[in-house]
Amino acid sequence: MSSPRIALFGANGQLGQDLSSIASARGLTLIALQRPMFDATDAAGLDAALADLDFDVAINSVAVTRVDDCEKDPAPAVAINAYFAEALSKVCARKKARLVQVSTDYVFGGQDQRSPLDEDAAPAAINVYGQTKLQGETLARQAHDDVIVARVASLFGVAGASGKGGNFVETMIRFGRERGALKVVADQVMSPTSSWDAAEAILDLIRAEAPAGLYHVVNSGAASWHDFASAIIDRAGVEATVSPIPTSEFPTPARRPPYSVLANAKVEKALGRSMPAWQDALDRYLKVKGHRQT
Repeated sequence: MSSPRIALFGANGQLGQDLSSIASARGLTLIALQRPMFDATDAAGLDAALADLDFDVAINSVAVTRVDDCEKDPAPAVAINAYFAEALSKVCARKKARLVQVSTDYVFGGQDQRSPLDEDAAPAAINVYGQTKLQGETLARQAHDDVIVARVASLFGVAGASGKGGNFVETMIRFGRERGALKVVADQVMSPTSSWDAAEAILDLIRAEAPAGLYHVVNSGAASWHDFASAIIDRAGVEATVSPIPTSEFPTPARRPPYSVLANAKVEKALGRSMPAWQDALDRYLKVKGHRQT
């Protein structure tokens, strides 16, 4: 497939906007779809809504991502994170199109393993968001045999998370400047990832015609949220202190994974290149946003 027609669902999110920008720069044919162009809650009507849309690959980055809201009211997350993924996969199967289903490191969290998790690690979601995203992975792969599941993690992108009103980097910079002192949990360890780097990798997987299956599409390295916040404040030149606290001092309705670092060797092998370190990704982000001048 030399230059596939790509249909992008969820084009308004930070990952979606980076996918659109990179595709445009590469001269790819990408159809950016966002509500109200389709109804993610109407799985039954999706086939009819997409009947006349011609595409070779669909990327599904639609999701309910407010983790605490998912815990309080699971219904939207079940409908969109799980059943919309299944419905879109069935449409792709009928159209003989490939599906790239974007998922999350939050399919983990309850496991005993405290070393980077590869694609063979057994999922162990501990909140509704992670459970519904895992269900979406499973249903999509059961409905169609040509599905790439791209698990991303702790995304930060120039567009910000449309459903969250920003991203962690901007929040830390803003709070650091306003307050001069931050307290950030130090016992949750993950893979900070640039949405730009994840988007490039997803489009490269499509171009490489990588085999169907699971891929951990994350920047290299690991950090606690405290580590990440400290690097943000230091590299952005913000005059603020960052103190570590345990999760118990920052209770939330939904449990967060104490460890969800993803190993990315499989995607690096598929792409024939390394994924950048998260520190490098952070420096590039800060420069683009004007927080770092060198």
